[in-house]
Formats: sequence, C-alpha cells, structure tokens
Amino acid sequence: MSKKWVYLFDEGNTTMKDLLGGKGANLAEMTNASLPVPPGFTITTEACNAYFDAGEQFPAGMWDQVVAAIATIEKRTGKKLGDPANPLLVSVRSGAKFSMPGMMDTVLNLGLNDATDAGLAQLTGNERFALDAYRRFIALFGRIVLDADGRPFEDILDKYKAQTAGGKDTDMTTDMLRQIVVEFKAEVHRQTGQDFPTDPYEQMRMAIKAVFSSWFGKRAVDYRNNQNIPHDLGTAVNVQTMVFGNMGDDSGTGVAFTRNPATGERKLYGEYLMNAQGEDVVAGVRTPHPIADMHKELPAIYDQFAQIAERLEQHYRDVQDMEFTIERGKLYMLQTRNGKRTADAAVNVAVDMANEGLITKQEAVMRIEPKQVEQLLHRRIDPNARLTVIAQGLNASPGAGSGMAAFDPDTAEKWAHEGKKVILVRLETSPDDVHGMISAQGILTARGGATSHAAVVARGLGKPCVSGCEVLLIDEDKREFTVAGTDYRVQEGNLMSINGSTGEVILGEVPMIEGDLSPKLKTLLGWADEIRDLGTWTNADYPRDARRARDFGAEGIGLCRTEHMFFEPERLPVVQKMILAKTDEDREAYLAQLLPFQRSDFEGIFQAMDGCPVIIRLIDPPLHEFLPKHEDLLVEVTELRIKGNNPALLKEKEELLGAVELMRESNPMLGLRGIRLGITMPGITRMQVRAIFEAACNCAQEGVVVKPEIMIPLTGHVNELKVARGLLEPVAQAVMEEKGITVDYKFGTMIEIPRAALTADQVAEYAEFFSYGTNDLTQTTFGYSRDDAEGKFLLKYVEMGILPMNPFQTLDRDGVGKLVRMGVELGRKTRPNLEVGICGEHGGDPNSIEFCQMAGLNYVSCSPFRVPVARLAAAQAAIRYPRS
Repeated sequence: MSKKWVYLFDEGNTTMKDLLGGKGANLAEMTNASLPVPPGFTITTEACNAYFDAGEQFPAGMWDQVVAAIATIEKRTGKKLGDPANPLLVSVRSGAKFSMPGMMDTVLNLGLNDATDAGLAQLTGNERFALDAYRRFIALFGRIVLDADGRPFEDILDKYKAQTAGGKDTDMTTDMLRQIVVEFKAEVHRQTGQDFPTDPYEQMRMAIKAVFSSWFGKRAVDYRNNQNIPHDLGTAVNVQTMVFGNMGDDSGTGVAFTRNPATGERKLYGEYLMNAQGEDVVAGVRTPHPIADMHKELPAIYDQFAQIAERLEQHYRDVQDMEFTIERGKLYMLQTRNGKRTADAAVNVAVDMANEGLITKQEAVMRIEPKQVEQLLHRRIDPNARLTVIAQGLNASPGAGSGMAAFDPDTAEKWAHEGKKVILVRLETSPDDVHGMISAQGILTARGGATSHAAVVARGLGKPCVSGCEVLLIDEDKREFTVAGTDYRVQEGNLMSINGSTGEVILGEVPMIEGDLSPKLKTLLGWADEIRDLGTWTNADYPRDARRARDFGAEGIGLCRTEHMFFEPERLPVVQKMILAKTDEDREAYLAQLLPFQRSDFEGIFQAMDGCPVIIRLIDPPLHEFLPKHEDLLVEVTELRIKGNNPALLKEKEELLGAVELMRESNPMLGLRGIRLGITMPGITRMQVRAIFEAACNCAQEGVVVKPEIMIPLTGHVNELKVARGLLEPVAQAVMEEKGITVDYKFGTMIEIPRAALTADQVAEYAEFFSYGTNDLTQTTFGYSRDDAEGKFLLKYVEMGILPMNPFQTLDRDGVGKLVRMGVELGRKTRPNLEVGICGEHGGDPNSIEFCQMAGLNYVSCSPFRVPVARLAAAQAAIRYPRS
C-alpha cells in the first residue's frame, strides 16, 4: 500500500501543520468546525520533498490519490473537472508550515478551456463573468506555470481598459474580454512556442509541479533566509473548489484581520472589492474599500463574517488573517492563518490578549520575536524637521526610511550591497521583488492597499512602506516618477524619504530620531523580567550611554572600555607623550595628568549606575593604536625631507616614526596588549585602578552605591593574573585608606584566550568573576582575523554551508561554546560563587543568549539599544530551558 500523500480537508486538523502546511491545516480545522469552506484537499509537504528527491517527479501513488480526491470533490459539489455542462474549477495554492505570504505560487480558475468556459457562461447566464475568469486563468497559468513574462498580458489588458470610459477592468465589455482571451492565448504561443494546454488534468499536473518548484524559487529562498526558516520543510499544495467574487455586483472578495496588523487595535481591519477575484485585492489592480464599508453595503454578510472572525480568533488565540469570497450573496472562507503584523502591533496584541485572559503572560512573552523589539527602537522622522512632503499614500507599514530611489529590485539589492541606502519605488510589488525589498530602507508603491503584497511583506520584514500612492506617475523606462498636478520629479539615484506611519512621501533625506519603549512594551518587558534568570547588563564607555541603557532596563555594566576615554581630543596628546616618555619619571608625570580625566569619567559612570555593578576593563589595545599610523608618518617624514624647510618638525616626526617602528608588531592582536602591557608597563594600569577607586570612594561619600569590578583582559596563564592582581590590589587598598572609606569590589578577568578557559580552575583562584570576551575568543578559537575573514571568505563560507552562520554574530556552540561551558564548570569548582557573564557582541544575539542560559551564566552584556532585546530573549530562553 502506497504512502498517503493526499488528505481531504475533513481528514486533517490544525495540529498537522508539519504535514499539511499552515494553510491546509487551518482549512481542515475550519471545515471540521462547519464553517463555509469550499471543499478541497491538500498534497503533503512530504510529497514536495519526495518530488525533489526523485528528480522533480511525483512520488509513486501521489497522482492516483490526486485523481481520487478530485472524484470525491466532484461528488460533493455535483460538478466535474472538464465537463462543459457543469465544470468544476479549482485553485491550486502553496502552503508551507510557516506563513510565507506571496513568496510561492498560486493558480486560480484551473479547469477552464474553450468548452468549459462556454459551459460556465451558459450555466451562470453571465458570459462576461466566464470570459473574465478565462482571461485571468490564461495570464496566471502562463506566468506561473509556463514561465511567460507577465508584462505583455498587462499591456494587452491596459490597451483595452484605455478604450473604456472608466479605465478599469470592470468597465471592459464582453466583446473586449473575448478578444483578450484570443490575444492572451496567442501571447502564450508566442512566448512558449506551444498552444495553451486545454486538458484540465494536464493543467492540474503542471500546476502542482509549478507550486512544488516555487518552494525553491528565488523569492521564497530569499524570504526563508531572511526569516531563518529551514529550507528542508517543503510546501504543501492545496487544491480547492473555486468560488467566484467576480460574478456581478452581489459578489466580491476580500482580506481581513481580526485586529489591526499595524497597530494591534481590537477592530476588524481589511479591504474588499465587489465583482473581483482575490488577486485584484492583493495585487492592487483596483483600490479596494475598507472592510468597515461592507457593514453598510452588505450588512448581513458583514455580521456573519464578523462572527466567524471572532470565533476564529478565540479558537486560535491569536490574530487571524482571513481571505473570503462572496459568491452571489453567499459568504465562503478561503483561508485563515496567524496574521503577520508590525512589531508595534505584535507587542500591543500580546499584552492586550494577556490582559483579556486569552493567553498567559508567558505566552505573551513568547509571542514576540526579539528582532521585533529591536524594530521598535529604530528610527523615526524628527518631529521638528522641516519636510517637503510631495505626496500622500497609505500608511502600510510604520517607521521611516531615507535613501536613493531605485526602480527595480535588482538595482536596490546591488546598491545596498555597495553600502548605499535605498528606497524601492514600484508601481506595485510582486513576489519577484522580495530581494529588493529586503535590501531597501523602505518601499513605496503607486498601487495597492493596506493588505497588498508590498504592505504585508514590509510589515513582516519590519520595513516602512507607503502603498497606494496613486498620484505617483512612475515611468519605468525613464526610471523616474512625477507627482500628478505638481512639478515634483524624482529620478533614480535621487535622495528621498518615506514615513510609513503617516503615508507621507518626502523629498530628500530627512533627520531621524531613535525609537523608544512604549508603555505596552515596558509592560511586556516587565513580565519578561519576572521570568528570566540571566541578568541584562550593558556595554557603556560614557555616562550618557550608561543612562540610556538604564532607561532600557540595564542592571549593570558588563564592559566599560577605558581606552576609548584616551582618544578624547584633549587627552590624546598627553597619552602620546606618556607612551613616548624616555624615563619612568616622565611617564608617571604624564599619567598623573591623565588621572583626573579618568577619575571624572568613572565618577560619571558610577553616578549613572547608582546601585548597579560596573565592570571596568583596564587598558586592552597595544599602545601603537594611540599613535599616528606608520604609513602616514612615513609620508610626512618623506615630504619634510624633500622640502627641507622645517628641520624642527622633521626631527619631531622622525622621533615619532622611530617610536612607532619600535612598537610595530607582526600580529598586534596577539602581541603586547592587555595583561601583558599591564605587567611590563604597570604604571598605566596602576593609574587606572587609582582613578577607579578614587572615583568610587568619592561617589560613595556622596551616597552613591558603587559596585566596582576591575577586569584584567587577555589572561592566558594563571601566573599573569597572580602578578597583575598583586600589582593592582595594593593600589585599591591604599586609596580606600586615604579616603577613609571602604567599598565592595571584585577583581576578575576576561576570558578570550582558549588556554584561560582550559585552565579556568586555576585562573579562578585569582579571579572573582569571569567575563567572556567572545569576539576575541572566537578569533583565537577559529584562528580567524575578524576584519580579514569577514571581508575575504567568511560570508562565502556561510553561503556555501561550510559554516551554519557567521560565528562573530551568533556564538559557535560546538567550538567556542564548548570552551565557555568548560570555563564555567572548571571555574566554579574552584570558586562556587564565581560570577560569569559575556560581553562580546554575542551578548545581544538571541541565539547566543539562549546558549548563555543553558550554560549557566549569570548575565549577558550588550550595547544599550539591545538591552530590551536581551531582556526578552533571556526570558524566552528561561521558558525553553528552565534552570532547576
């Protein structure tokens, strides 16, 4: 007996998404709930994978099961595929486990040919409707299945629409549609060299293959890469009896959400068109009406739909994105799925549903993706900015963006790869534009509504979008747009901006400000704080960064880099003189000049972090980084020698060049830096420790609760740490004695050398805390120079699948992670209460934060703007991997 590849809608349920895809599972669930769903069946995701495994051939038994399922549908509907007297017409749609709106292919009205179209006209008494369905089928099948260019079909359609008074597809006459069908079939033959297929079963076979193949189409692959969806899931294929929204003024079609997907407001949100098919709403062929208008136009249908929408939301306990058709006054539900929504809406919906008792607080926390929190902190237009608003469209996806106008997705992608900011401008977007949408700062379309392809995809990507801006006159050949009734013109490459929150199109680049925490986001993050185990600290070098991080919920500073303070303009000359000093006395004198600067810096940090721990890393980079570049000095010296007009300056520059040459190293990253510098030139780190403790004591005397932790970087051997701590701790004790006050403090080290992790039990004898510097630990574990690797081969490795991801963005659990785990376990054998955290860029990466939860770390530390992300990710990690 062959494997079961095909399930009728009444054979599945919502738990079968792995097998039936999200769409098929939800259609089955609605069917079993006795909702008005046109009958159909689903071909499984397993069949899709088997199709590719067999070299793009249907698996054994699948086609026979398809034919049998069609026979069942024929019995239930009383219609027959290919029968001119009462033809069965079906849609063939994709449907993966995870919603990928518009990324794969759909064919509508399958089963039409000259004979069945004539039968449909006679059966319905509406020849115009039948011809309209036929021309749609030929164009859609030609583009999707036969790989024909879709633009000639649009050109033919536009030619006839231009001959009507209204200029819309609904204004075309029956005779016009009859001629369009003839010209469409001729266009298919011109492009493919073959006649349009007329056998409905052959149409079905070809359409199923096309939907399977769309799983590996470029737009689908690009979308999955962007959304981190695995490529081995496959897509299901849903075959469903057609119902028609284009049968006249008592028919229509629409898309609606149970709550506003842009704001989260608890109110039906969507659009519909009368006398239209679903593709008209999504593609923006005509501007649709708000769903609220249907309450006036079709009150009984609206009330029925509103009841179904409420029932579906209560059943799925989430916002539903629904497609429906009205055929001759009867409502049919074609799809429901969890609705894609903006980050703002996602937070508002999660909090509201928890407060309504529909979901728990834990579920609310799990509903939000960490990247959505990050989106909420992105830029918006400065309200004080003076704007030149040149057009107004629909506010389809919130946020704001500026960039160079690009009129096709390939240009947008190319410019983005070159580091340019781009606004993608299109008449309307299609699934083929996704790679350009991913690359753009924002999307602007002349057509389409709030549920158009552009709007839905932009919201999913977290990109601002203005759609349906009908005053834009886009000339794709000249690569420019003008604004109707004005002199405004934007050509490709010109700077422009959009405000997806207001629908404004703006000339030029505009000033932006960063986002902030909304009240409901604060509520959600408060729930996350109740759940998480990991502390969320921040990397901050200045008081302003520390204050910002505290506003975002930071509980401490995990990395304060003291060397950044040395680069301030008034300090750098003193630093350089200190480095070039010929005697210890001279060096100490310059260090004494630097001491007040450092003390003031630390006082500001301690005040901003009152009551929170502050880890201050002593000087880490090699000293030559504070001096002019060797290449620049060489040029200066050479020019001065040639000119010969400034011997004093020449002597100064020659001495500086000599000093730089003495300090040059073959591999500075592994040279004289960090703890090695502190041991060989102890005056620098002694000055820093004195500054830290003078600042701590001063603040403590003013009532500030200080918790300084001094981090000694780059330990490779326990004896280094033993010596360094022996040099520095007496300075701390001396300052506290001088000030007459004692503060609690810790000395610890940064683990960024594999040997330190391997001998962590020894290192912990002299370290009261470990902070994993995973940027450098990744470099030293892989043997990669990050700057060289990312520029030359690392991204290629990821593309080729040699590495699963960039290890500098997401922690390498198998290699670097093993060292982290080992260090934690060994360190706590020696010192059970050892504080352990992470302060590399991985501290703000949700995947890496999950690892930190699993590895038993105490905290993660990241940049201020990623603190809210870390708070949420830490809570989600605690839910997935609770600590005993």
